[in-house]
Amino acid sequence: MAKVIVFITLSCFSFRRTLLLLGFCCIPYLSISQTSVQKTPAGYTFIRNGSPYYVKGVGGEVNLDKAVAIGANSIRTWGIENAQSVLDEAQKRGLTVMLGMWLQHERHGFDYNDTAKVRKQFDFYKSIVLKYKDHPALLMWGVGNELDLQYTNTNVWYAVQDLAKFIHENDPNHPTSTVTAGLDSSEVRLITERAPDIDVYCVNTYGDIANVPANIEKFGWHGPYMITEWGCNGYWESPTTSWKVSLEQTSTEKKQVFYDRYNNYIAASKDKCLGSYAFLWGAKQEYTETWFGLFSKDNLPTEPVDALESLFTGKAPVVAGPTIERISLDGKSAKDNIHLKAGNKYNADVLAAIAVNMKSVFPDTAHSLSYRWKILKESSDKKSGGDKEEEAAEVDGGFSNVKASQVSFRVPEVEGAYRLFVNVYLNGKVAYANIPFYADKRTEAEGQSRFIEFKRQSMDSFRK
Repeated sequence: MAKVIVFITLSCFSFRRTLLLLGFCCIPYLSISQTSVQKTPAGYTFIRNGSPYYVKGVGGEVNLDKAVAIGANSIRTWGIENAQSVLDEAQKRGLTVMLGMWLQHERHGFDYNDTAKVRKQFDFYKSIVLKYKDHPALLMWGVGNELDLQYTNTNVWYAVQDLAKFIHENDPNHPTSTVTAGLDSSEVRLITERAPDIDVYCVNTYGDIANVPANIEKFGWHGPYMITEWGCNGYWESPTTSWKVSLEQTSTEKKQVFYDRYNNYIAASKDKCLGSYAFLWGAKQEYTETWFGLFSKDNLPTEPVDALESLFTGKAPVVAGPTIERISLDGKSAKDNIHLKAGNKYNADVLAAIAVNMKSVFPDTAHSLSYRWKILKESSDKKSGGDKEEEAAEVDGGFSNVKASQVSFRVPEVEGAYRLFVNVYLNGKVAYANIPFYADKRTEAEGQSRFIEFKRQSMDSFRK
């Protein structure tokens, strides 16, 4: 009887704690992570389970073993569709998760003056907070992503505040954040004024990353921040051709960009920048099939992954990968506004090397590298903010040898914008580049292009 009374007394005091002590298997999490933001004489830092924690993160939910292998300690999601499995898989590998809440965007038709819809969204994410707040892999909450992109209704920040406040009231163990598209003084002011329960300001930034450390303070945010998407230059900030398509950096150029931006603008600002998430840990069609993805369509790691490994671990990758020194089409580079005659035959070549200790070394034998060329139509489904895009269509180029470093091909007959892509492979890694070109329509005087080439043969080959 005494034992029963003790049990009841403990249960009234803390039913959950009693069950944990008794080892009941129905409890989902036997430990709860605790993350806080602490101000120190040197600036700000995360304190996770009693120790300083600097985020070396990647944005995405795939290839988690590879993330661990390159020294990453955290991943970021944008929504909660796969939250349970992502958190569980991250926990198995010792990774933390910035769990994103995909609040609806004005550019997609959501009205933040519609109080009923706003309340419905709030109630939904209340349930998400209560469901996952005790998961041991949870690092912090991301309340909305790029809600400022193409918006006019600033009431959205009140909706962010409502959720951030609810989190503080119900989950004292994990900080709140919201993410803006780049850094703008008006958004900093609005978030500061209207969402005071946001603990960490998060910025998605690419070519403008150099301005973030100084501007975020100047614009009025005096607390900690993070860079939650970063990488190569965005297509919106890249040079363009005369027919207005953006020039993409090669994977080798991107690798150097990752080095420079991490060292100069992320790691160099540790007093207030709590870490970062490189974008994108996976493959994604966005403007092109290679622009932001750190993996190829066939899920091979690209050159920037080697840069991240070196940055996160302080050591160069052991396994060598390919690197691209240059690519040319008809003797020209991508910046030369290449016009080709529809149906005519042209040559292209790529000069590739092997990355050894993060430096290019030309191989003694060409067979150590392999190649794959293709032509895609310029994408006709370009959107903003990472919205889903349809892949660009591949067209037949009639390549002489798609597996060589030098190829000849025929330009498509249909006038328009295209891109010539090349992938270079070595040791399960890939380097890539592409060159835009415009197929000019043939005039009547030029006539129809000739696709058939006849080879001279001896009559002996036809004799029995």
